[in-house]
Amino acid sequence: MIVLSHRGYWLRPEEKNHEIAFERSFSMGFGTETDIRDHNSRLVISHDMPTQDAMPLEHFLDIYTRFQRPLPLALNIKADGLQAELKRQLAEYQVESYFVFDMAVPDGLLYARHGLRTYTRQSEYETAPPYYELADGVWLDEFNGHWLSDAHIEKHLQQGKSVCIVSPELHRRSHTQEWLHYRQLEARIGKDRLMLCTDLPTQAREFFDDPN
Repeated sequence: MIVLSHRGYWLRPEEKNHEIAFERSFSMGFGTETDIRDHNSRLVISHDMPTQDAMPLEHFLDIYTRFQRPLPLALNIKADGLQAELKRQLAEYQVESYFVFDMAVPDGLLYARHGLRTYTRQSEYETAPPYYELADGVWLDEFNGHWLSDAHIEKHLQQGKSVCIVSPELHRRSHTQEWLHYRQLEARIGKDRLMLCTDLPTQAREFFDDPN
């Protein structure tokens, strides 16, 4: 399992999407998920409406490239119309291990057409992933319960799509049974064919590296 920290590897809630959480994540070999918006004509890191204190995307990319590892970045797009500037900055920092996701459908089409690595999404509310034929991968989410089956996941892999799964603790559910399901699936399909976005990166690494 390829483990991504959710808004960085934070130990206290106030560390989410802050430098300390990103440095901890990258130094420990975890990729990360983070949120991108625009503020005063700049791209910034912010889950909610940004303030003057929001981290500029350039600073985040400085931190990322400092560790000189091709760790995966899941870039959650929170505002429309950011394609050209995001593409420019990713190229400037030579970031290749990334994907963008969670934007509105019309905006998602533009990311795909700009040649950015784009994931569609599927959940119990989005049973037919939009622009599937254009997407590089699928972000799989479970808001209310565990509906994902082996067949759902394997179908995407067979179609040549990468897969990133939202861990249930992000929706305040226990992760135990679902992680067990994914470990059993990995034992059959092979390791590191799936990604997991989690608030518990070290626990996830230990769990999925344990053959028992």
